[in-house]
Amino acid sequence: MRQILQADWFGPLAIIVLAVVIITPFNPGFLSTLNIQVLLLAITANMLIAFSQMIIIAIGQMNLAVGAIGGLAAICFAGMMQVWGLPAPLAALLAAAIGLAAGLVNGAFIAATGISAFVITLATLSVFKGINLAITRAQPFYGVPQSVKDFGNTNFFGPLPWLVIPAAIVFVLMWYLLNRLPLGRFILAIGGNAHSAQLSGISVSRTIVMAHALSGLLAALAGIAWVARLGIGQPTIGDDWLILSFAAPVIGGAVLAGGHVSAFATLLGVAIVAIITQALVLFHIDPFLVQVVLGALILWAVGMNRWREVRLQRGLKRI
Repeated sequence: MRQILQADWFGPLAIIVLAVVIITPFNPGFLSTLNIQVLLLAITANMLIAFSQMIIIAIGQMNLAVGAIGGLAAICFAGMMQVWGLPAPLAALLAAAIGLAAGLVNGAFIAATGISAFVITLATLSVFKGINLAITRAQPFYGVPQSVKDFGNTNFFGPLPWLVIPAAIVFVLMWYLLNRLPLGRFILAIGGNAHSAQLSGISVSRTIVMAHALSGLLAALAGIAWVARLGIGQPTIGDDWLILSFAAPVIGGAVLAGGHVSAFATLLGVAIVAIITQALVLFHIDPFLVQVVLGALILWAVGMNRWREVRLQRGLKRI
């Protein structure tokens, strides 16, 4: 029982259960089929955004260009279908490759120069956003095939949308990466102590490049998912991802200094954000308050993480 109570996922799961218990009596429509579908659509797309930041937090860095990479991949995905007439699967594959390449650029600059990821990704954020606007001229791509729109907004069973399937695959792969594959262990080891990881034979620079490449790929998948949801290639896709990308992993217990993240707890963090957003809509509260709530949640989660660290340090001193 003590292990369960101390698990990263227990707190977010308790918040979700409590929120459902409180909200449902005031608005029974919260558990309606339509509302569950809306929640699942939000969770599936936002989970990819959160994972793209989570993998960078794991190495003790941050990626400010998550939204810019996702937005660039999104408009490339829609543009290739509208302008070049490419089939959706091929356009999605090329858009994912663009996100992967953008992440590789970030990682290569960081590894080669030793400059802070904050500075590098702040610069590339502007670069990728500029390319986005140069391609679109700030105008959306409307020529998204109906099949893509259907995939982003229809269900295959009950309230379960089709987008759940690729999102579930990504979740399983991320969990397996962090818990079973050497790369995941290298990422966490570097986040815990980069110097010790290097002394143990881990290539820090190569791992950083691979982590950023994976982050770019996940951001691109999120951009593709948002195009499917919206039905257009909107140039503003990704502009508001930054706070969410940090909020969900931190709510899930991720340590911003690196070395500790959880795919399952991050997913629960995404669910908390989706529930809060949907509750504000159902109760006709100004949706702009979501940003205020997200900021407060980040402060709360960081405070809780710090409190746990202090307790652990005190316990070690007593030993």
